[in-house]
Amino acid sequence: MFAIAITLLILEVHLSGQGGVSLARQLAHAWPSYIGYVISFVTIGIMWANHHSMFRLIDRSTHGLVVANLLLLLCVSFVPFPTKVLAEHLPVAGPDQRTAVLFFSGTYVVIAIFYNLLWRVAATGHRLIAAGCEEEADKITRAFRFGVPGYAIATLLTFVAVPASLAVDAALAVYYLAPRRASSQADVP
Repeated sequence: MFAIAITLLILEVHLSGQGGVSLARQLAHAWPSYIGYVISFVTIGIMWANHHSMFRLIDRSTHGLVVANLLLLLCVSFVPFPTKVLAEHLPVAGPDQRTAVLFFSGTYVVIAIFYNLLWRVAATGHRLIAAGCEEEADKITRAFRFGVPGYAIATLLTFVAVPASLAVDAALAVYYLAPRRASSQADVP
């Protein structure tokens, strides 16, 4: 599902198709689509890699885990839509730009909530964690404390400064991309 969501992102990169405008100019004017694509690609890629690492620590499944995973995948597959909205409205300052960034950042708040839900189903009391992986699971749990509040801050910053909101979104992506101490790569947003 992550691979499909990443693939669909490129479908949101469009040229204006304006008659009389050179292709070079159309490509240059598509910069907001490129930015939206890169931000979402990197973020979904990080979630995909961390999802894979997280499931290496889980050695059994329950119906609750499957449902929580489906809810997360529902959110991840939604990412191309707010990316498109962001790309269309980023170049135009004003209330629509702010709304687009609010929608984009807010989407990541919801994704972080469902990522936390998925992890909590597996990790609470280490109930689905493979024997011997409890310490790694605890590191993931600690890293989670930044996801929901971080994306919520990014969303609220939209009301103050759109670039600051997007910068926090990017900083969170870098945080979850960075390797963790003691070889833990399983931290997730």
